[in-house]
Amino acid sequence: MARDKIHDAVKQALINDGWTILDDPFRIKFEGKMVAADLRAERLIYLTRDNERIVVEIKSFIGRSFIKDLQSALGQYQMYAFFLSASEQTDALYLAVSEAAYEREFTDSAVQKLLAYFQVRLLVVDILNEEITQWITQ
Repeated sequence: MARDKIHDAVKQALINDGWTILDDPFRIKFEGKMVAADLRAERLIYLTRDNERIVVEIKSFIGRSFIKDLQSALGQYQMYAFFLSASEQTDALYLAVSEAAYEREFTDSAVQKLLAYFQVRLLVVDILNEEITQWITQ
């Protein structure tokens, strides 16, 4: 499985934000079928002394067509969301994108409405500084 170009920067941004990487990649199984998301991470919530877990799919959006890249990413995201739900896992699913891709493509009104319709959570990362700049939930 080929890693996305920004994989390592996103992983380091999560670590820098206090997350522990549990799986790289994270395999999700349901009824004999398996898919693999890029990362699974957790961090301790000090107030409740409980762990929060997330699954992250990473995409660069550097292909020739943003729409084609988005179609592919949304298909993967929806499949992973189904597999997580069907296997009764409560991890929150996020699509990680670079801050540059977010500013270039994801602020568009049509894209915002599409992400809201499919309830896509975004993790926006400053790739150069390996920092999370936004957590966006629909």
